[in-house]
Amino acid sequence: MQKMKQMYSGKAKSVYFTDQADYLILHFRNDTSAFDGEKVAQLDRKGEINNKFNAFIMQKLAQAGIPTHLERVLSDTESVVKKLKMIPIECVVRNIAAGSICRRLGVAEGLDLNPPTFEFFLKNDALHDPMINEYHIRSFGWATDEQVAKMKELTFKVNGVLQKLFADAGLLLVDYKLEFGLFRDQVVLGDEFSPDGCRLWDKETRKKLDKDRFRQGLGGVVEAYEEVAHRLGVDLSPL
Repeated sequence: MQKMKQMYSGKAKSVYFTDQADYLILHFRNDTSAFDGEKVAQLDRKGEINNKFNAFIMQKLAQAGIPTHLERVLSDTESVVKKLKMIPIECVVRNIAAGSICRRLGVAEGLDLNPPTFEFFLKNDALHDPMINEYHIRSFGWATDEQVAKMKELTFKVNGVLQKLFADAGLLLVDYKLEFGLFRDQVVLGDEFSPDGCRLWDKETRKKLDKDRFRQGLGGVVEAYEEVAHRLGVDLSPL
């Protein structure tokens, strides 16, 4: 497979065309940002950790019957993925209150949510990813009713798989966001699953082991990502 010109560059990842029309190369960079790009930094080893962490999680999800775009890890910082037609919606599940839900609803951080909450957000940086509902999605044609139902089904299935996976490693899966796309008309999990896009706390101490360490200036961001990876058994050795 030959790497071709860049297709897209986001806040922490770049996407490249390949000589195979149905496949892309996803490059995880060391760039880190928060608050819609207002806080930016370069964190050594982060791209490599997230690439291998994401591959580990995607493989676990695939084993559980969840279709993902991951094909294979290509290098320390790159993976081959299916070329999806992305749906411009983020699916968010919250098992424990943290982040924006606390600000919006005035609830205390750390409140267990039973059942977990589910929220849709429009993926639009210029609008700061506003919350939307199924009526917005239908009215503006961002996805069909069938695609929405499938995204919700898969998002909750992910929750069941990963809550147990992280709990077995002494971790709480606080919340996470997922993005989906279409591959040959099938709804497929895309983007990434890493500590950049979820909240993970130590089960006993509730120490934060995710991107909130960067958002809140707690330090030790890469070390926290590495700790989570090691607890899960992710192989971080050079390829």
